[in-house]
Amino acid sequence: MTTATLAPVAQQPIAIPVREILPWALFTVLLAVLAIYFVGAEQGATSLVPGVYIHEFVHDARHLLGFPCH
Repeated sequence: MTTATLAPVAQQPIAIPVREILPWALFTVLLAVLAIYFVGAEQGATSLVPGVYIHEFVHDARHLLGFPCH
């Protein structure tokens, strides 16, 4: 019996066009900015939602990320 060994085939990386990545990148940036706003600045004069519901919902995340809130 003989064993055959195959030489590794050099594979070229797949090129992903920027047009396919750009909408997902913009969507990700938008979600990140909204998350940072609601965790870091949704209170007081900059509040978009009246009341303290958003502030209380993200209260622990504010402290975890180092945002002051008291």
